[in-house]
Amino acid sequence: MPELPEVETTCRGIAPFIVGQKISAINVHETRLRWEVPTQLLKKKLVQQPIIGVTRRAKYIQIHVSTGILLIHLGMSGTLRITSPKEPLKKHDHLELGIAQSLVLRFNDPRRFGAVLFCEPEQTLLPLKHLGIEPLDKAFTGEYLFQKAHKHRKAIKTFIMDQHIVVGVGNIYANEALFLANVHPTKPANKLSLNQCNLLVSAIKKILKAAIKQGGTTLKDYHQSNGKPGYFSQKLAIYDREGLGCLKCGHLIKALRIAQRATYFCPYCQPL
Repeated sequence: MPELPEVETTCRGIAPFIVGQKISAINVHETRLRWEVPTQLLKKKLVQQPIIGVTRRAKYIQIHVSTGILLIHLGMSGTLRITSPKEPLKKHDHLELGIAQSLVLRFNDPRRFGAVLFCEPEQTLLPLKHLGIEPLDKAFTGEYLFQKAHKHRKAIKTFIMDQHIVVGVGNIYANEALFLANVHPTKPANKLSLNQCNLLVSAIKKILKAAIKQGGTTLKDYHQSNGKPGYFSQKLAIYDREGLGCLKCGHLIKALRIAQRATYFCPYCQPL
């Protein structure tokens, strides 16, 4: 599932091609995504509008025009790619934006858990209303995490994946950050010291920045907007390494499931 690094990589990949260009056309080939695609509203609000910018909020790609914001969520398997309008449609290409006659931006989503929405100026759509802090913002600190965690008994791995607390820390990155910070994934959130929270926040930021630099992580479906895979999968230190030697100490990596998510840890480096 595309998480913050994959979405940020996608934003950075498409922005140079579309910012400053007019949307010449919108073609919707499948409206049945996570929510019904508002085809007529998109055509009314977007066609002939110049694209002002591309940003990210949590795992939503935001394409800004003067009439509002086009929101795209990649869901479980979605990708955006820039291509020629002459390129034949691929299976699961559900929507395309014509960009100044010479390019198209195509949204491909095999599992159809993605979403395409439009946000009017001054409007906040329901999916964005209750999102937590951005993990790469300066406001995301050890003190913030410590204050949020002290009333919660849930496992710290589940806690840092809660989008109401901090956005975009998906399963892979939660595993990697906890390993880097030497925090056991099942440790109750309210049992972390302020120092451990400081270390964990630092680890989250470091892991996410490294993943963005590598273009995200490709395990199955995800590819960058240029069609290339994300290379952070080659840098994974703990995820999917059950039974292999820990890269820090050599002890065997263990696995368990927390909230139905695959979880990996070193019992020596991450004592409970």
